[in-house]
Amino acid sequence: MKTVTLDVRERIVECYDQQKGTRNQVAEWFGVSLGLVKKLLQQRKRIGNVTPQHYRAGRKPKILSRHRQQFQKLLNKQPDLTLAELRTATKLKCSLPAIFYALAEMGLTYKKRLSVPANRIGRI
Repeated sequence: MKTVTLDVRERIVECYDQQKGTRNQVAEWFGVSLGLVKKLLQQRKRIGNVTPQHYRAGRKPKILSRHRQQFQKLLNKQPDLTLAELRTATKLKCSLPAIFYALAEMGLTYKKRLSVPANRIGRI
């Protein structure tokens, strides 16, 4: 669904302010939903303008920076914690892959080799 232009948003609010019709009628005249008209009026009342608020759209992250700090502290104390153990320790309500991706973004990965240097002697 496309964003309604600022010009149309302003005309919708102006039409309602001039009492040319009810919210339902204004919505029908401009070919928008009643919900949009209500949203625009509430937004103007709350923040003073009717510009699109794109930065507020989308799903909000469940794993915040404080959770990442908790992960770091827990893993510094006990590096072999599982994802499920991290989830219960931080009391998060998210999936295990979400924790995995957060740890990967932090640069923490599952170590798959020993921490000793590789043997320089080749195979015989």
